[in-house]
Amino acid sequence: MLWRFRICGPNLHLKAPMNSTTTSLLLLCAGLAWLPSTLGPVHAAETPAATAAAANARAVTAALAFLDTLDAPTRQAAVFAFRDEAQRQRWSNLPSGLYARKGLRLADLKAPQRKAAMDLLAAALSPEGYQKVVGILEGDETLRGGGPGGRLTFGRDEYFVSFLGQPSTTEPWSLQFGGHHLALNLTWVGDRGTLAPSHTATQPARFTLDGKTVRPLGKETDLGFELINALDEPARKKTILGAQFRDLVLGPGQEYRTLVPEGVPASSLTEAQRKLLLDLIHQWVGILPEAAAAARMAEIRATLNDTWFAWSGPTRPGSAAYFRIQGPAVFIELAPQNLGGDPTQHLHTIYRDPANEYGRKWWKP
Repeated sequence: MLWRFRICGPNLHLKAPMNSTTTSLLLLCAGLAWLPSTLGPVHAAETPAATAAAANARAVTAALAFLDTLDAPTRQAAVFAFRDEAQRQRWSNLPSGLYARKGLRLADLKAPQRKAAMDLLAAALSPEGYQKVVGILEGDETLRGGGPGGRLTFGRDEYFVSFLGQPSTTEPWSLQFGGHHLALNLTWVGDRGTLAPSHTATQPARFTLDGKTVRPLGKETDLGFELINALDEPARKKTILGAQFRDLVLGPGQEYRTLVPEGVPASSLTEAQRKLLLDLIHQWVGILPEAAAAARMAEIRATLNDTWFAWSGPTRPGSAAYFRIQGPAVFIELAPQNLGGDPTQHLHTIYRDPANEYGRKWWKP
């Protein structure tokens, strides 16, 4: 099934399959966000007063609408027990052919089901988070057919959706959505929601779609360079760990590992530099809806003095460089990859919450 994502102004416009009646799934244009009338406007009316409970309820409504499109066997394949630890940790950056995922593959869904799956993502994420996901999928589409000997498969079709537990406004449940270069692990317990741990990546990091330049992780990289270059020389020397970029240390599959903090602590930064650091962190946290993201940022601010920033590689904007943010409430890495030739065109990131991976502190006895 062929799907196309079109840029609308600075954002993205998701269209239905081009060989079917075109149905707008999500329009982010001139500050507006629309979904089917059954869900009503999503996010456009969201204000700081919006609650995390309302965000969870919106996600639950969309999740149940998606599950209602499935027959019993297909639904059974999509929903796992909430305490299924094997499925909880079944996520990777690797493409199909190298990693076996479970759940429902987008290519195997009928058009209305696939539409409902994208509606679910739009409801569960912030507008910026949804746009980032769309950009990652669209970037992967440029790799379609590029696997050696047909062993590897890329593209929008190769993403999977699954659930841990039944979507609920009171009981814990999780939504998993992922494939090559994407693994979202969203967990809700009542009015609390988390994205940790999750993996976002992109290849290519910059591409053109409908005449528009798309950079799914553009803000992350730009703010990283802005922060490292905002440091004075003594602070920069402490922050830089080496002249060459490095790979993710706590990427997919590296559960329960800890690292000794390196670089420079936020306690030594100026207020302007601390603001840059928080803006950088928000590029991951802000994938969540506004209310949940605000709660997470409050937790991170509370321990900001004990949060460290480290860098490896050149500091010239646009070059291949690694950075790490590490504190009691957050762990983030961004790492260029040599695979593909130009490491600036292939980026991996990881986002973790050392104190609450998978929302465990809310539900684990």
